[in-house]
Amino acid sequence: MIIKLFGIVEEIIGEKEIRISLKENTSILDLKAILLEKYPNLKDIKAFAFAINETYATDNEILKETDIVAIIPPVSGG
Repeated sequence: MIIKLFGIVEEIIGEKEIRISLKENTSILDLKAILLEKYPNLKDIKAFAFAINETYATDNEILKETDIVAIIPPVSGG
């Protein structure tokens, strides 16, 4: 699976995208836990938005190996 990274997430991990393999029936919530374990500096991962194939996703959505996931950090400013 391809995970595209933006903003502070890209800075923390040091890549624009990463590739990972997931078990069947992995949810966005499971993915957050996996990423937090692998990249502990993503301690605020619960505040980030996730999108699956360019559509915002909820924590309960199940991922497929062919999905493209984007991690979008909170946006601030005015």
